[in-house]
Amino acid sequence: MKLAISGKGGVGKTTLTALLAQVYADAGRDVLAVDADPAPCLAGALGFPPELRARLRPIAEMDNLIEERTGAKPGTVGGFFTLNPRVDDLPERFTVQHRGVRLLEMGGIETGGSGCICPESAMLKTLFTHLLFRPDDMLLLDMYAGVEHLGRATVDFVDALLIVAEPTRRSLGTAAQIRTLATDIGLTRLWLVGNKVRNADEIAFLQSESPGVPLLGILPAHQAVQDADRLGVAVYDYVPVLRQAAESIASAIVSILAEPYNRESSS
Repeated sequence: MKLAISGKGGVGKTTLTALLAQVYADAGRDVLAVDADPAPCLAGALGFPPELRARLRPIAEMDNLIEERTGAKPGTVGGFFTLNPRVDDLPERFTVQHRGVRLLEMGGIETGGSGCICPESAMLKTLFTHLLFRPDDMLLLDMYAGVEHLGRATVDFVDALLIVAEPTRRSLGTAAQIRTLATDIGLTRLWLVGNKVRNADEIAFLQSESPGVPLLGILPAHQAVQDADRLGVAVYDYVPVLRQAAESIASAIVSILAEPYNRESSS
């Protein structure tokens, strides 16, 4: 299963990604978590030790590799390059693993214009589209803030898109933009996850003001999230109430995505 996590800046996309990655890894699945933010912080949220973080090399910053695989220099707009470059060896070469979670940093892609096709994005999209094949594999994409990645249709291969939102109108306004663009590129499985939720009134607000996206679950507000970041430990370990909430969300995702398969198997 391939899941992308999106939302307004600062809503908790990385926190949710880290929680779900560790939940699925502890359940015995092979998990690849991808930090697609130009300012990566998923390694910290997962509690990766410093020596492993030091080994991470963002793929988008490897000019020679991109040119070798696509036939064009990074940053090239126009001209000719391979749209389906070889990517099967990249996860083994450029990921680091900790507690059952493999981590890959995508790095920043500097291109201009919505819908722009460039060697970097061609290689990365091929990587994410063709990377996983086994039923128990999980790909989790921690997307950068906003909606630009949807304008370029870089996540149209995922099985579902999780939109993280705080119980505020501005956060839900961004969620509405994401929903519109996701629908435009053909994504049909969209779920809202509320984060930093303090009480039942805020749950009701998320439900009533959701931009037509079902509320899949919530992560309660907790000061210990900041404490975990300061201490450099995984939120999954440090904040049990968030781990329990993430386990419920992870279970719901698997159940919903398995429904078409189960119907086909029984027919």
